Amino acid sequence: MAHGARSGTPQERRIHAVAPLQGLGVRGAVWTLANQLGVVARTPAELTAALAADRRPITIVLPDLQDAADALVLADMAAALSRFEHVRVIVEATASSLAAARLEDQVPAVMNLDHDQWTDPERLAAWQTARNKSVPTRTPPAEHTVSLDDPEDVCAADPITVTARYESSNDEHGGLRTAWLRAGQSVLREPRPPARALAVLSALGDSADPRLKQHLTVLAADADWSLVWNRVTGDVRPPWPGPALALATGHEVLAGTVLAADHQGVVRIISADSARASGRLPRPFAPIRALAALPDGTVLALDIQGRLTWQHSPAVRKPSGISALLDDGPTPVQQLIDTMSNHLAQAPGRALTATSHLLAVADDAGAVHAATLHQPTDRPQTATLHEGPVTALAALDLDVSEDGTPVSLLYSGGADGHVHAWSPGRAALAPPVMQRPIPVTALAAMHTEDGPALAVGWGDGLVEHHTWNRGTTRVYHPGPPVRSLTATANGDLVVGCDDMLVCLHPR
Repeated sequence: MAHGARSGTPQERRIHAVAPLQGLGVRGAVWTLANQLGVVARTPAELTAALAADRRPITIVLPDLQDAADALVLADMAAALSRFEHVRVIVEATASSLAAARLEDQVPAVMNLDHDQWTDPERLAAWQTARNKSVPTRTPPAEHTVSLDDPEDVCAADPITVTARYESSNDEHGGLRTAWLRAGQSVLREPRPPARALAVLSALGDSADPRLKQHLTVLAADADWSLVWNRVTGDVRPPWPGPALALATGHEVLAGTVLAADHQGVVRIISADSARASGRLPRPFAPIRALAALPDGTVLALDIQGRLTWQHSPAVRKPSGISALLDDGPTPVQQLIDTMSNHLAQAPGRALTATSHLLAVADDAGAVHAATLHQPTDRPQTATLHEGPVTALAALDLDVSEDGTPVSLLYSGGADGHVHAWSPGRAALAPPVMQRPIPVTALAAMHTEDGPALAVGWGDGLVEHHTWNRGTTRVYHPGPPVRSLTATANGDLVVGCDDMLVCLHPR
């Protein structure tokens, strides 16, 4: 019997996601749907929230509901999704099953597929003939052939099968189970065992059996990245620094550090090469959207109201003696901050970045505004690059022009799924340097041995790393949503999530 909830016009009713539920657990089903729908979700509640915020017409098909590992939970999820006007859910379930009964109060349209009226005999015979002649479909490995304690086994096995078995297991398997489930959608998205091993390694906590880290590192040797360090919720050696909703790399006064801001506005300073704690800023900011560090150790934050606030890091030495007496005016850094703060009073900010020479913000109207230490009191230069909010900024200092003015390159990412490049003082490049039908969540720009590179975090959980001079692209799927990115001085990429902080080096 098939149940359906109506929504959308006939022209919009194509199928967007299919999850055959036979043998699937709740996580496997949610991850399968989320990957196809271009969102990040780890639970039914997160998937429901993600689709509630996405108003595109969506059709989801869930065959064999009664044969799922937790059919009643998935029936409740199907019911919750079908309540949205823009979501149509088609469920196949045996009429006598508890799962089908769970959906009866949703007033579904019901088709009894055992009735002849729903079957075209000629098309059924043709389909059966074609199926018998086709190559057999892949059969998941038998359960007894996969040891849930063995990283090589689980990374090479069918990820849906492994996920279902870990969901039903009460054993931590040395920490491998927790890491696998934390890696989430990435274990389904990564087709190659080395990339899958890297995803699990990135999610491994410090309480896990230390042999797992060694084994997974070997298995991930052919991945696009090598793991420099990682921190996950609950780590104590070094301690977990908290959710990384915003990241920035320190330079000059704060050289060798990464700054991480959590959901309460607390900014922690950690070592860029090991993530060991180096302190924190004296006062929390208001909840923030973006973070940046200036050469003199000033740390800037853009709060959720779009206002620019700042404070000095503990590494900054206050002037004393003669220096203090001669300090009779604002520094260029303070002038630059004042200039941008005054500008933001007219157009609240949404994204923020800084280099040794430049400070830039962007707004909900698609515009990017940049000011420089070279001319800190000048009105910011502006370029409108996006349709809708600019959600991320990154910048690189390049060369010095003939008149001695520093040249910087700005990258902006938007809710429109576009990434643009712009050098203030010059015309913006008309076409985007890249685009996808997915919002940009974070950007990081860096100098590498192969030239400038750009990392992009997307709303579906994908991280892309582009090296322009070589034309290479590396990808990484952490599993949780990508909240922030930053690049260290030696070209490492730091990826911030709600419950993971990962530092990677491109191979």
